[in-house]
Amino acid sequence: MIFGFAIQFVNLLVYALTTAIFLRAIFSWFVQPGSDNPIMRILMDVTEPVIAPLRRVLPQMGMLDLSPFVAMILIQVVGSLITQVLTRAAFSSGGI
Repeated sequence: MIFGFAIQFVNLLVYALTTAIFLRAIFSWFVQPGSDNPIMRILMDVTEPVIAPLRRVLPQMGMLDLSPFVAMILIQVVGSLITQVLTRAAFSSGGI
């Protein structure tokens, strides 16, 4: 039972982070940088801890910022790996 809850939590977290990063990327086309938009501020607060380290590592591509795209892929991959580990642990302990 605890493994099922953990798997659902990981899936929800992956979905929420991926959606927030996607919305941030889309809104960045329409909201001026530095504006005091409350939705954009929330999206920045939620996603910046994930995107900022990637931005430091990835090479600059002119005006194109690939860090949100890379972050979404990494979040999906890590979430899938964690879900697989939890599923295996649940089946080996008989907990699902």
